Amino acid sequence: MAAPALLVFGLFALVPLAGVVLLSFTSWDGLGTPRWSGADNWMRAAGDPVTRNAVWLTVKLTVLSYLFQAPVSLLLGVYTASRSRHREALAVLYFLPLLFSSAAVALTFKGLLDPNFGLGAALNVPALTRDWLGDADLALGVVVFVIGWCFIPFHTLLYQAGVRQIPASLYESARIDGAGPLAQFTHITLPQLKYTFVTSSTLMLVGSLTYFDLIFVLTAGGPGDATRILPLDMYLTGFRSYDMGKASVVGVVLVAVGLALALGLNRMSGANRMESRQEGA
Repeated sequence: MAAPALLVFGLFALVPLAGVVLLSFTSWDGLGTPRWSGADNWMRAAGDPVTRNAVWLTVKLTVLSYLFQAPVSLLLGVYTASRSRHREALAVLYFLPLLFSSAAVALTFKGLLDPNFGLGAALNVPALTRDWLGDADLALGVVVFVIGWCFIPFHTLLYQAGVRQIPASLYESARIDGAGPLAQFTHITLPQLKYTFVTSSTLMLVGSLTYFDLIFVLTAGGPGDATRILPLDMYLTGFRSYDMGKASVVGVVLVAVGLALALGLNRMSGANRMESRQEGA
């Protein structure tokens, strides 16, 4: 049963990855014949201030996105897990962003934040008429907010499902012992959501390395290089500067960092020792 899966994984994941690694040691503009250049692309990428800035921006975006998405998703997931009617109605509204593509969301926010005819100008609110996406000091924060608006519903759904799997008898016993809502949350809900937390965190952190379409439509990496994270740097280097070798270096770095993050997070959390809590499983 594993052989077909391994074959498909090898053809569509390992072979292309090996090709990108090989390409990172060549000089190629995308049209002619690649020429072997050794470690030149790696040396140029390491010494390029634009690429180094892209690495720093990727780290900032990953950390800020995680700090924004993780607590909000957890609290919304716990809140919407209740089966009361008004919470189920609110949950439908929370999950609306899941229905829209990243490009549609980016175009919508780009219009809403436009200082000339956006939301601020329409409502005549001076505080909202700033050039949010044109200010290098504000653009990354706006990107973090829009990314959170897009992906928090998905992670809320994970936490909601996790909370609904917790046996009700645990809460009943806690209430009999006099535990309040806060004590139940810290001593029952949070420990029981350990594996959901690991899954959600892994998707958030590794997913931060793949943000491209939303940021490309929203800012195209600007203003200047204020939001040029590594995936954008890879695209702009490869398809705007026609430097496929150096772009491949960035791609290999992204894969390596993503794998290290996923493996490290699972190892630190002990998720490799996960056991089913279902009877007979």
